[in-house]
Amino acid sequence: MPTRWGDNDSYGHMNNVVYYAFFDSAVNRHLIANGVLDVAKSEIVGLVIETQCTFFSSIGFPDDVHVGMKVAQLGRSSVRYEIALFRNKEDQASAVGQFIHVYVDRATSRPVPIPDEVRAVLQAIAA
Repeated sequence: MPTRWGDNDSYGHMNNVVYYAFFDSAVNRHLIANGVLDVAKSEIVGLVIETQCTFFSSIGFPDDVHVGMKVAQLGRSSVRYEIALFRNKEDQASAVGQFIHVYVDRATSRPVPIPDEVRAVLQAIAA
């Protein structure tokens, strides 16, 4: 995923909040690409309840960000992803973190079991 000019902060590197946006985008792109998330119509959706990020080196515009992602824990209604962000073609991650979704009914915001079709997509990238 390419960085954008506006991702940089006054120090000339990607602002810390943008790393979290990359996590969110990577997870949702994966779910959309695998046909288990329609952001406008899905009745059951994953809400972010926790994120965490450890930074190792800077990323900034005009870098490209490569994302590595796996499911580290899959529960009844929640999933914990581990995600690494790589700057351009570097072998060492610039940042690593986790991202936790709890699946809820969109209308009530109450937790529900992860739907079987979503669970299958998640299991395919489970550690």
